[in-house]
Amino acid sequence: MRIVSLVPHATELLFALDLEDAVVGVTHECDHPWQATELPKVTRDRLPAGLDAHEIDEAVREQVGGGESIYELDVEMLRELAPDLIVTQSLCTVCAVAVEDVEAIAQTFDHPPEVVALDPKTLGEALGDIRTIAGQTDRKDEGVDLVDELAARIDRVRLASRGIDRPKVLAVEWLDPLFIGGHWVPQMIDYAGGEDVLGLPGEHSETMPWEVAAAASPDVVLVMPCGRSVEEARDEALEHFDKLASLGAERIYAVDASSYFSRPGPRLVDGLELLSALLHPTSGIEAPEGSFLEVR
Repeated sequence: MRIVSLVPHATELLFALDLEDAVVGVTHECDHPWQATELPKVTRDRLPAGLDAHEIDEAVREQVGGGESIYELDVEMLRELAPDLIVTQSLCTVCAVAVEDVEAIAQTFDHPPEVVALDPKTLGEALGDIRTIAGQTDRKDEGVDLVDELAARIDRVRLASRGIDRPKVLAVEWLDPLFIGGHWVPQMIDYAGGEDVLGLPGEHSETMPWEVAAAASPDVVLVMPCGRSVEEARDEALEHFDKLASLGAERIYAVDASSYFSRPGPRLVDGLELLSALLHPTSGIEAPEGSFLEVR
């Protein structure tokens, strides 16, 4: 089987299922595991480099509002790779080439590949995607083992947070404008022993006035700008520190969103463990090394 992944979390999932020898193409953003960076790239970014958070938001709105993706698909490369299976997603129009476009292009191939679109909105649905891909790729046993392992780690975090005080938490997914964390993030905060003051499990991230965020009186603010590393998140937090400080939280952390929160792959469970370690340092759960930096 020959597989092309059009979304980073699918690439991570395919490698976690020991399908690295079957993956023949990935996106320009697929950077985990490192072996994925050596594979042919079938997408490129349409946005210019060097934009700040506000400029990125405006550019994305313009592209998506005009019915265009911010990513361009290299159709000729995709055709040359001749995949049997293309794995993409339908959750977010910002995060990948539109699934409708992928399906239309696939039908022009001499031997049209199967297209599977992942659409997780919760932690449970992200685990369900493991079963989906495992079933499509004759890796059912590996899928069962991976789900069991991740589920056991999730249960350990939930048990560690049982019966302890729950700090009020605000997850910041973008800083200019302010977006609060959505989809699986509020659920992860709940499992880790926190109370998400604005986000709703399974719902889209949405913009929020800073005044409303301040009125929610969070104890902890998690700065997790979508797709950013921990260093980039810290830099953006410092750039907007006055607004973050106005929220009145006792603790502000920058976290590695790209690795542990933006992508609904297996490493969401690492993100859950990170949250447990930050919200309840005595929980006995350890954060992944280098996954967060204190802002205040």
